[in-house]
Amino acid sequence: MKHKILFFICLVGFACCDAQLSQQMNSSWLVTLQRKDGRQVPFQMERQQEKDKIVLYIINAKERIKITNVQTARDSLFFTMPAFESSFRLQLLRDGDMRGTYIKGTAGATQYWPVHAFANVKDRFAARNGDAKNNISGRWDVSITRANGTIRKAVAMLKQQGNKLTGSFLTPSADYRYLDGIVSGDSLKLSGFDGDNIHLFNAEIENNHNISRGVFYNGYAGKETWTAKKNDAIALPEAVDPTHLRPGETKLNFTFNDLNGNPVSINNARFKNKVVVIQIMGSWCANCLDETKFLADYYQKNRSRGVEIIALAYELTTDINRSQKSISKFQKLFNVQYPMLITGVAAGDDQKTEKTLPQLTPIRSFPTTIFIDKKGNVREIHTNFYGPASGEYYIESKNKFYEEVDKLLDEKL
Repeated sequence: MKHKILFFICLVGFACCDAQLSQQMNSSWLVTLQRKDGRQVPFQMERQQEKDKIVLYIINAKERIKITNVQTARDSLFFTMPAFESSFRLQLLRDGDMRGTYIKGTAGATQYWPVHAFANVKDRFAARNGDAKNNISGRWDVSITRANGTIRKAVAMLKQQGNKLTGSFLTPSADYRYLDGIVSGDSLKLSGFDGDNIHLFNAEIENNHNISRGVFYNGYAGKETWTAKKNDAIALPEAVDPTHLRPGETKLNFTFNDLNGNPVSINNARFKNKVVVIQIMGSWCANCLDETKFLADYYQKNRSRGVEIIALAYELTTDINRSQKSISKFQKLFNVQYPMLITGVAAGDDQKTEKTLPQLTPIRSFPTTIFIDKKGNVREIHTNFYGPASGEYYIESKNKFYEEVDKLLDEKL
């Protein structure tokens, strides 16, 4: 009885704190995350009240990430991102600003980023250089120079309206999701934050056809330079040495535990004589999040046609409890009904393929999607999935998936 009374008192206490803090809080902020080098990466956040609870939205262009598990205590609030190992601890200041810490789990040491949220600041970037001198809408052939001097290619898809700039960068394996920013004078700035990706792009615009002196700040400490040339006919760069079957192999053979610790094998009766899609993913991977959302919806609508999906998760570490907790967030967020299995091998392990799927050449990108026919043979491997921020490429990714599955479903046993 005492425990029930204490629990009730705690609930009332949190409810009171939530209501009091909500009355003191502003409705919007410009939030900045401070990298290791002191560089600030900005994004917008809004507050709403839903059923007397504080609900937050992180905004990147068209994307609104809803955060419902907001807890309050006195002048502070705490919340975790709906996906990924990341959370915030913030204190409300008298002027309506908030300060605190963004906490991000990694394969190594946990990162602690200083946070400053500026109340009622609408614009992500100030137009310090005045109106835009050029309009850079369209596709751009991008060359990104790594720290070691080598070049990697990408395609930028940009949309500019006045000073407002949105878009994304696409590599052979993925996209950089929703980026939001500004063109002011002869400069551009774009940033994005989704709990996993933390990106900031700066550059100078020479004219409508050339972008130079670009710097790409990636995550806590990553920094690369980039340039771009306008080319509306540019095609996506090809993946280098994509994953495929090893010579002489036709089938996969694996058994891993699901989130409840039960072993699941590709050889189980559940998957016999069915088209099976294998999703190579990780709960740390933002593009895997986009694919999981798509696959979860597809599976619920199409499983009766004889389609099965299995997710194989390669996590940041080999800690099974940590992996289980992280993958469960994905599962709950999208109501995933297909098995999500923990491989127990870290994504950064150079031998991950040999340890888990030795029938394949090395897995080089997340997500990777494998299509298996009714006879159990691997028929196709897609080494990328472009999410909704990529526009037409998102539609193309989905259409390629539909076509491949429909073709295998139409085949006779």
